[in-house]
Amino acid sequence: MQSQISVCLLFVLFTAGHSIRCYVCRSLNNPCVNRDVECPKTFFKCWSFTTLHYLGNTTIMSKGKECAVNCQNGSSYTGTAMTFSACCDTDLCNAENTPDPRTIAANGLKCYSCDEKSCTNIVNCTGSEDHCKTITQRNAKGVSGEPMVQKGCASKSICDASLATSVQGISCCSGNLCNEAKSVTKSFLILCFPLITFILML
Repeated sequence: MQSQISVCLLFVLFTAGHSIRCYVCRSLNNPCVNRDVECPKTFFKCWSFTTLHYLGNTTIMSKGKECAVNCQNGSSYTGTAMTFSACCDTDLCNAENTPDPRTIAANGLKCYSCDEKSCTNIVNCTGSEDHCKTITQRNAKGVSGEPMVQKGCASKSICDASLATSVQGISCCSGNLCNEAKSVTKSFLILCFPLITFILML
């Protein structure tokens, strides 16, 4: 009995002190060069992603890998950004780069998306994107005084994770064009926020 207790204690002590190792990198329009790091002890996942940022006639691709407290497998598309995300929980499991989101086939679902003038555009969802989403940034106002809004497609896993955070202003629905269209004036900085954040973290 004492030997079994000792083994259990050793197992607990070993697992409590173990940190997952992940590859970390960030890149804009270039290959992402892996760097092997030991994650902080509160991080249990390895995350990798590829995002396409649409800025007028210009497309910028950002790639990244990092340690994560939590993350999700799936993809999302807002009309101004398309992201494919992969998550795993073993040492150096994020060695492979996530694919270019443009290579993933359309799945038949259509959702409304926004540009700098309105939220009446229609986009084709791809891969596992089986929900339409709406993000309303109530603390950010446009020149008309209306809240900033983003719409698009998302995988159920991405929607569930967003809703679980209890962040106000996020909703998901299933069915073609279920995230109703309406005219909304938005800021260029809001549309570019994911890319600006990525650049600042390089």
